[in-house]
Order: sequence, then C-alpha cells, then structure tokens
Amino acid sequence: MQANVMTLDAATAGTIELSDTIFGLEPRSDLIHRMVRYQTLKRMAGTHHAQDRSEVNVTGKKMYKQKGTGSARHGDKSVPQWRGGGKAFGPKPRSHAIELPKKVRALALKHALSAKAKAGEIVVIDKAVVADGKTKGLKASFAKLEFKNVLIIDGADLEPGFARAARNLPNIDVLPVQGINVYDILRRKKLVLTRAAVEALEARFK
Repeated sequence: MQANVMTLDAATAGTIELSDTIFGLEPRSDLIHRMVRYQTLKRMAGTHHAQDRSEVNVTGKKMYKQKGTGSARHGDKSVPQWRGGGKAFGPKPRSHAIELPKKVRALALKHALSAKAKAGEIVVIDKAVVADGKTKGLKASFAKLEFKNVLIIDGADLEPGFARAARNLPNIDVLPVQGINVYDILRRKKLVLTRAAVEALEARFK
C-alpha cells in the first residue's frame, strides 16, 4: 500500500510503499489481546506478600484452658480468625509472567500495525531530527501535524536532540525500532514511523 511521507514542517516528502504482509493484514483482536496480556503480566512486580500464621508476631500460648469456659476451643492467636493472626492463603511473591511463542508475538505485532493502518492512524515522516533540540520548536511542528497523542518510532538510533525535545511533551512517546511493541502502539492514538523505521520493520519481518 502507498503512504504519503511528511516532514516535521508538515510538507510532503513523496510517498513510500508499505508492505501488505505487515500493514495490510485483517486485524485479529484475539492475537492482539493475548500479546497485551503477555506484556502487562510480564511487567508485574509480583512482590505482594501477606504473613501467614507462621510469620505473625504473636504469642504461642494457649488463649485459655480447653474445657470449662463455655467458649469454643482455641489454641494460640496466630490463627486467621483472630485480629493480628496470619492470613489464610494470602498472596506470596511470585512471577505473573505467562508463556507466548515467539512466532505468535511477532504475528501480534503485525496485526497491531495492520489495525493502525486500517484505522488510518499511521503517519510516515521523512526523519525525526530537530536542529536545536528545543522543545518549543518541536511542539510547534507537532501542532502543524496535529500530533497530540502519538508513538514515534525511529530507526535503530534515536537522534539525541529530537529525543530530548520530545521527552518534555505530554502523551508523546519516542522509541527506537527495537523497542516497538503492541501495548505502546495501542496506548497512543497515532503511530508515527520514520522512513528508517519502515525499512527496519520490513527487514525484520522479511
């Protein structure tokens, strides 16, 4: 498919051919959902911890004698039914990560890119470079292009001035092509690719 290439000054810089095997698939929401779940579970810390009855700091003495009180039989205060006792079946530190085959992860990325292309939410720019590295100038350029909530993907190396200028702008994410992922693509309204990013993606999925 053909896509127009823009500059940061909102001028036309020709066209580029986007591969149908990457940007022209019929999006499958099930694959995309599986990948988002994989990413979000993988980054969970899993450090939650509740004390069980062997860990709480209470006396181990029997509360009162076994018989003759008219009350139920009880031992020490560490059991879950008493305040200050240990929690039964509470959370313990663990990994929440799930497995997802590498080929499925790659396919999910293609479907996320295709979903953005089908929705008309992909913009291709010539290059992501700012001469002075100033946020003010980049903000003005984004206003011309109507970039309010975007993920910008550049080539293997980000231009330091552009990355520095963009990091102060809200709802603007800038990543090298190695960091492209399904969750961040869906999190932003538009996906902005440079020529270098398109070439790198096509080489990656060749």
